[in-house]
Amino acid sequence: MGKLSAKAVLAAQAKDKQHALSDGEGLSLIIKPNGTKLWWWRYRFANKARTLSLGIYPVISLQEARDRAFEARRQLSSGVDPSGIKQAAKAEKLKLSGSVVSTEISFEIVAREWFEKFSKSNNWEESHSSKILGRLEKDVFPWIGNRPIKEITAPELLSVMRRIESRGALETAHRSLSECGRIFRYAVASGLTERDPSGDLKGALPPYRKDKHFAAVTDLKKVGDLLRDIEAYSGTVVVRCAFALSPRLFLRPGELRKMQWDWIDFEDALLTIPAASHKTGKKTKAPHLVPLSKQALEILNEIRPLTGNDKFVFQGARDKNRPMSDNAVRSAMRRLGWTGEEMTPHGFRAMASTILDNMGYRQEWLERQLAHDEQNKVKAAYKRDLHLMYLNERKKMMQEWSDYLDSLRDGAKIVPFNQVNQVNQVNR
Repeated sequence: MGKLSAKAVLAAQAKDKQHALSDGEGLSLIIKPNGTKLWWWRYRFANKARTLSLGIYPVISLQEARDRAFEARRQLSSGVDPSGIKQAAKAEKLKLSGSVVSTEISFEIVAREWFEKFSKSNNWEESHSSKILGRLEKDVFPWIGNRPIKEITAPELLSVMRRIESRGALETAHRSLSECGRIFRYAVASGLTERDPSGDLKGALPPYRKDKHFAAVTDLKKVGDLLRDIEAYSGTVVVRCAFALSPRLFLRPGELRKMQWDWIDFEDALLTIPAASHKTGKKTKAPHLVPLSKQALEILNEIRPLTGNDKFVFQGARDKNRPMSDNAVRSAMRRLGWTGEEMTPHGFRAMASTILDNMGYRQEWLERQLAHDEQNKVKAAYKRDLHLMYLNERKKMMQEWSDYLDSLRDGAKIVPFNQVNQVNQVNR
């Protein structure tokens, strides 16, 4: 009888470092910093310590993990190394780079080798890499992880993707198929298999619209309701301030949560996001300038005594040297009753863009403030200082936007769009 209970497994929480909860007889629940929970069985074979992955929780329950560990112990008692161990030994011997094609190298072994190499060489952000590995561990490894990579066929791979599609996660299915294709191509280049079966599945999944819009509130009455909910939010100071800034800065969620104190110029009321830290800047090599309204500065000054001596404005709950979770603001919205079909953290950008456009603000100002790519490539090539364009106009717009949000929050009479448009056009 194991030491763990189903309730204890469900309640197990992530920590700053990977840790384990033992169930006895070599079976452990591994909890990674990103919250992923894995079943591992440790044992010795040929006088060497071994680890066998038994699957991811909750796909594999506590009882199922115990059953798998029991079967592995039965194999071991018969003098047979459990499934996957010989694959790991062979992978270590070949180092996944020899010219010999082995039918004993499993998909999971190759996938983890691919992940380790490319996540490091491409400097993937933790949020990105954890999503990729999480998809593989949850949706792919349980079904074909132990299969020799050379033997996996296109129909077999498609059946795995169909499982994902069947629960309504079509985007995840497409992403998983793409990642499997990269793994197979890595295996082909390493001499571990002869071809990539994912190439045969082009068009096998229903198309997924990549231009799907993030849910956003644009009805002015609902915007007022949302702002009042944000004002009344009683969570931690870090999350509360990030939540309060979300509608006022037009930032992508990742840019907001990774904001650093040395990017902020309180005297000039300007936030300067380095090129490497925002989406467009990685292409243009230019920073993104965000004028700070009086209200935005007040929010920043509220959190300044708490985190102002550290790197991140919105630091993590368990590690001040890392930014807060990418799910913090989303979770705050859900606790307040705003569903994903109504509003998302990214939706604050669409909310501002839609309302300000209807109010008559120039599209060029909005595009620059949203840090969108310049669609005209010739124009973009000549305007190398796009980030500086309309800066004075944007400063005024951002202050007027914050003032307008306050009026909606305070329940001021809503002026019809066409009347607001006329006023703004006259003022310009």
